[in-house]
Amino acid sequence: MTAESLPGMTPAGARAAGSLHPPPATVVVCVYTEDRWVTLSDAVEAVQQQMISDDELLVIVDHNDALLTRCRRGLDSCRVIPNRHSRGLSGARNTAIEEACGSIVIFIDDDAVPQEGWLNALRSPYADEAIYGVGGITTPRWPRSQPRWFPDEFLWVVGCSHLGLPPDRHAIRNLTGANMSFRKSVCRDLGGFAESMGRVGDRPLGCEETELSIRLTKENPDAVLLYEPAAQVQHFLALERSSVTYFARRCWGEGLSKAELARRVGRSSALSAERHYASRVLTRGVWHGVRTTLRGDAWGLARSAAILFGLAVTSAGYCVGAASSCANWPARLRSRTTK
Repeated sequence: MTAESLPGMTPAGARAAGSLHPPPATVVVCVYTEDRWVTLSDAVEAVQQQMISDDELLVIVDHNDALLTRCRRGLDSCRVIPNRHSRGLSGARNTAIEEACGSIVIFIDDDAVPQEGWLNALRSPYADEAIYGVGGITTPRWPRSQPRWFPDEFLWVVGCSHLGLPPDRHAIRNLTGANMSFRKSVCRDLGGFAESMGRVGDRPLGCEETELSIRLTKENPDAVLLYEPAAQVQHFLALERSSVTYFARRCWGEGLSKAELARRVGRSSALSAERHYASRVLTRGVWHGVRTTLRGDAWGLARSAAILFGLAVTSAGYCVGAASSCANWPARLRSRTTK
């Protein structure tokens, strides 16, 4: 699930900040399939247009020799490195942290293209030493148009920023992977992302960014993770993400992932933002759908039903995950992906 704001939390450390000498950044794109070559190429080009002299761009290839060869031939303007850790997004990101030369490590998905001013918007807040991580907005680019039954409150299902996030700079509990950055030194001190969590191939597991974010703020109580709406990327969505089947799979996977997160960091920390999201954001969404139906939008009721369905499936996934007494539950799930 995407990042949630902690209500009422806007510390002085989240103030606007600039610098005459911006810190060097390493922008990281993790890739695993050739199916996204077009958007990968567009993302690389858009990132390079925003880089300054001390910045670098890394492309980390996740255990795919054919793609590694193609990237090295076709993306000769950036460093292309194979994932040296376990298969999956977390391992690829940890490889990037080890290789990064910049003091700021910025992660963007291989199917997301940054908008104008994105890199500077992520970089500038680090002039404030209280800022340990900065993330921005991820907007969907649907292959046709957003399905009329699809509620904006569940855009996290397709890896985008959902309705209910704050409209301005705000401290948040966790960053989200398609558009996030951290201080490299902190990531290294924490040992990077948990490789037993997160996406492997198309398996819709996640929460590794949330786990790292919570671990970071527990180790550094004064640290601020900042939501910066000026940092925007456009997420190009595959056609399958428009389906009810994908919606259900992703909600189920989120529930399983949240159960593992709760096991690692404690239920209170794992679900602190989700309680507000479910009780406030989703409740408003259900009633909004009912009201729009009464005003003549027949799809309003479908969106309300999708919110209730998504919440039920996510909750069921969480219950199944939490009920398992086996500590290597996510490892068993991941092993099915590799068979």
